[in-house]
Amino acid sequence: MRKIIVLVICLMTMSFVKVANAEFRVGGYYKNFFTAFDSTFTSQPMMGAVVNRLRLNLSYAPMDSFSIAFAYDFTPRVQAPSLFTESPFAVGIASSRYRLIDFDSRIYPDEDEPIGNVGIYHNLDRASVQFSTDFADISIGRDAIAWGSARIINPTDVVAPYTYDQLDIEGRVGVDAVRIRIPVGILGEVDTGYIFGTNFNFDKSAIFLRTQLNAVETDFSILLLEFQKNILVGLDVARGIGGAGFWLETAYVFAESFNNEPNASENYLRASVGLDYSFGGETYTFIEYHFNGAGTNIPKDFLANLDQSAYTHGGVYLLGVHYIAPGFTHQLTPLVSFSGQLLFNLSDLSAWIAPQIAYNIAEDIHLSIGSFFSFGKRPKNDDPTEFQSEFGAYPNLFFTSFRVYF
Repeated sequence: MRKIIVLVICLMTMSFVKVANAEFRVGGYYKNFFTAFDSTFTSQPMMGAVVNRLRLNLSYAPMDSFSIAFAYDFTPRVQAPSLFTESPFAVGIASSRYRLIDFDSRIYPDEDEPIGNVGIYHNLDRASVQFSTDFADISIGRDAIAWGSARIINPTDVVAPYTYDQLDIEGRVGVDAVRIRIPVGILGEVDTGYIFGTNFNFDKSAIFLRTQLNAVETDFSILLLEFQKNILVGLDVARGIGGAGFWLETAYVFAESFNNEPNASENYLRASVGLDYSFGGETYTFIEYHFNGAGTNIPKDFLANLDQSAYTHGGVYLLGVHYIAPGFTHQLTPLVSFSGQLLFNLSDLSAWIAPQIAYNIAEDIHLSIGSFFSFGKRPKNDDPTEFQSEFGAYPNLFFTSFRVYF
C-alpha cells in the first residue's frame, strides 16, 4: 500500500511538470481533540483522550475534464487503554466499511501486540479519478458518498453515517466505488453507482440509483439502494415555507431480502421531518422529529434488539422509536458563536444535550469547547447492560477542539 501511495504521488508530480496549465492543489488541516469521559452511574474514574489528526489533501487537474484526488490521515492518540477497544457510549455504528482493499489502520503498536496508552493510526481516505463528458460525470476510486437533507439523523444515509455524538464530522469516511452522475435539465440529476465491499464480495457491497429533480419550488430525491442483502427505498423532500426551510427524509428497508429465507419482521421504516429558520442572520434555529421503526420503546429490550439487521448492517444506532431534536446557533460576536443541541427520547424521557462555544481565532484557526450531557434513568445496580433509559446509560463528555487549516 505504501508503494501505491508513492506511485500515485510520483505520477501526479510528473504530469504536473509536463502540463504547464495543469492545476495542482495541496491543502489539509491539523486537529486536536481533548476529551474527558465521566460515567455518572458507576465508580469508574474519569477517563481522558487526546486525539491528533493531520490530514493532507492533494488534487491535480491536468485538464478541465479530468482530475485526481488524494487524501491521507495520520492520527496519533493518547488515551485510556479501554477506549481503544470499547466505545465510551453504549452503541456505535457497525464496522461494515465499504472498501475493496485497505491497509491495517493501526501503525503502532502492531495489531497482534497489546496496546497501552498510545496508538498511532492512519487512513488513505481519498484516492479517486474523475472524468467529465458531455453526457455524465464519472468517478472511480475512494471518495465520500452521503445523502439526505435532515439536520440530525439521515434515514437514507447508511453507507458511512456519523452518530450524533461524533466530534469530527467535517468529512465523510471514503468508500470505494464507481459512480456516474448524469445531469437532467437545470436542477435534475440521475446518480448511480456500485460501492465495493471487501474483495468484490457482493454480500458486502452496495449498488444504488438516485434521481433528483426540482418541481413547484421543491427538491425531490428518490433513492433505491441495495446494501449487504438489504433493499432501501428512500424519499427526500426539501423546500422553503415562508422564510423557513422544510425537509422530509424517509427510508423503508426490506431487511435481508436476498437471503433464502428473508425475515419480514425485521423490515423497518425511518423518517425525519423538520423546520429551520434564521433570525436576522445572527441566530439560526431548527427542530427535527425522528421516527426509528427499528427501535423499541422498552428499555430492557434495547440490547436484544441489536441483533437486527438494522443495527448490524443498516447504520442504525438509536435504540428508541420517537425522538425530538431542537438546536440553535447564535453569533455572539463576529468571531464567537454559541450553539446547543438536544436529542430527546420521547418514550423513556431521557435526553442528550450538547452545548458548545466556538472562537474563530484567525481566518483558518478555530477553537471550541463543549460537552455532551446525558439525562435519564440510570442502569439498574450500576450495570451498563441493565437499561432503564437510553441516554441515562451514557457517560457525560467534555471536550476542547483546536483546528488549523492550510
